[in-house]
Amino acid sequence: MDICTTYRHKLRDEQVNSAPHLRSTTLIATLEISPPLAAILALSELCATSDAGTMFELVKALNEGANSLRRNSSNPISLNAGCELFIAFVTLFPHDSVPSAVRADPHCEFEAIIEFAEKIIPHRQALTYRTKIAELSVDFIKDDSVILTHSYSRVVMESLLLAHRRSKRISVFVTEARPRGLGLKTAEALTAAGIPCTVILDSAVAYAMEKVDFVLVGSEAVVESGGLINAIGSLNIAIIAKAANKPFYALAESYKFHRLFPLSQYDLPSHNPGILSFPSPVETDRAAEKASSSASSESRSAPGAPLSSSITQEQIAQNNPDVDYTRPDLISLVFSDVGSLTPSGVSQYLVGMFH
Repeated sequence: MDICTTYRHKLRDEQVNSAPHLRSTTLIATLEISPPLAAILALSELCATSDAGTMFELVKALNEGANSLRRNSSNPISLNAGCELFIAFVTLFPHDSVPSAVRADPHCEFEAIIEFAEKIIPHRQALTYRTKIAELSVDFIKDDSVILTHSYSRVVMESLLLAHRRSKRISVFVTEARPRGLGLKTAEALTAAGIPCTVILDSAVAYAMEKVDFVLVGSEAVVESGGLINAIGSLNIAIIAKAANKPFYALAESYKFHRLFPLSQYDLPSHNPGILSFPSPVETDRAAEKASSSASSESRSAPGAPLSSSITQEQIAQNNPDVDYTRPDLISLVFSDVGSLTPSGVSQYLVGMFH
């Protein structure tokens, strides 16, 4: 099977009916499945269809499948969390609990592993985790709250919409979240629901912070230090919120908890040498010549017209990161389906989860 195709299929808003052992996981077909859960489902299907004859071969196939998913993803951080979770449970599977008659047949034992994973890994309940988190966080949203959120997060949307349905008067500042501009998607959804919403520039966060009661963001992953990996700009917002003494809350499903301990932005798996790189002198000269030629052509063809820039938004986006790392000392609480945790509580939970 092509695990990348399977992963993309799971990521879409469709029912998971491709394998009999996965049918029970399809509870809410209309909800988008997040990358870590899609990775878990793809690896589970790989496990079910594998022709491996031993556990060693199965774990090797799962690691190869996970590596393939990472190579074919521009931002593998989130799906990494799902891959690590599933492979850890397969590796730590209590084989002694399987009857000896079943252990004699590798495929029967693999089925037992899948059944075990179904109970431990949040397959059945995962699609309801956002609702659990919303129920937990909505108590922190008071009447007349002014909230700042960043980019687009399904779990944040769930929380804000729940607060609105419970007749809580809220107003929301939403950042543009360049380069992807997903803040506009959030603003459109909130406006359609009747929630007062204003889009602000990413550079206007400090200006707006005095009006804000607290910050509410989603996550790509929550790491072992208790820190947060999220859309680029989250760190800036957290620093400004800390300076203004405003709470900074993160919402994250437990399958986004990731055994990663970054010490800086450059320890993230998504970082590469091309990010924030300076062009070589040759590239600079070529860009200057192109700009000069374009300016001359522009001035000849349309006198008085504004000169076109030689630097495009696409070029800027390619030279900048998609995500950043927010330190745990900047985070007030992490709301998850396992409860409201401090950053140190996240560390303790991660240790226990992989023990």
